[in-house]
Amino acid sequence: MFREMRRNKQQLSRAECEEILRRAASGVLAVSGDGGYPYAVPLSYVYEDGKLWFHCALSGHKLDAIRRDSRVSFCVVDQDQVVPAAYTTYFRSVILFGRARILEDHEEKLAALEKLAERYAPGDLEGRMIEIEKSFSRTCMVEITVEHMTGKAAIELVQAK
Repeated sequence: MFREMRRNKQQLSRAECEEILRRAASGVLAVSGDGGYPYAVPLSYVYEDGKLWFHCALSGHKLDAIRRDSRVSFCVVDQDQVVPAAYTTYFRSVILFGRARILEDHEEKLAALEKLAERYAPGDLEGRMIEIEKSFSRTCMVEITVEHMTGKAAIELVQAK
């Protein structure tokens, strides 16, 4: 169902892809939007063990699209160094495909929100719990289960390993 990478010498391993997902601060979620148009939106997220979570408002374009079709893709650009003299960029990126699920269970939603908060405010348990309690009722958490993931790097970065 998923295509193999054409330039497979540039393909990153699953471990390298997961490291990039853990390291990057944001990514771009793509869904099937209104009227059949793609809708891609940057967002903060947390990744762990083949799952990715993000938060959003209780209503909006993302959620409407996910309710219509749970298939999504998510992309993270880890590096993008422009090299003018070579007319290229030294890039490294990951794209994943999966199914999105809106978390309805209180405990599941809380656990995901805690993971997200820990990622962006590590060590601040007290402040994190205050913020979670304050915003919990107006926050939606979405989980993406990864079905396929690939990463790719510029050939110059692969050769430099």
